[in-house]
Amino acid sequence: MRELHSALAAILCLLIVGACDLNDDRPRDEPDDPETGLTEFQEEHGIGPFTEPFELDEPVDEELAAQGEELYEFNCEACHMLDESFVGPELGGVLERRTPTFVLNMIMNPDEMARRHPVVQELLRDYPVIMPYQNISEEQAIAILEYLRTANGEG
Repeated sequence: MRELHSALAAILCLLIVGACDLNDDRPRDEPDDPETGLTEFQEEHGIGPFTEPFELDEPVDEELAAQGEELYEFNCEACHMLDESFVGPELGGVLERRTPTFVLNMIMNPDEMARRHPVVQELLRDYPVIMPYQNISEEQAIAILEYLRTANGEG
């Protein structure tokens, strides 16, 4: 029985130490910027389901990009053109301006991004229509991102 208690205590200690960031005493969800209420990660990568940097595979997945193009044409093209401003900003070259994670979070969480993210709030000064939620899955958002890479000249 003592061995079981010792083993459980050791596991608990590992879990506690593993959950702590020894270089930062703040809780993970505490904002880095009290003015925006966002963490440093959210400032750079947006607010949404993607909470870790999304790494792009090399080279572009042409099959996924083709799926993304269909999704883009159906869900995005009414407001976003690739090479000029329209109802929303142009999306050709967006990955030169924003991280892949930011783009994914914008696709997946446009309402909260519009309410809380300073970059999106700045865009709303030029494009006063808030992007509607398109009910796009994470997999579909990644496909759109892959298509935008081809529109970005990466393909």
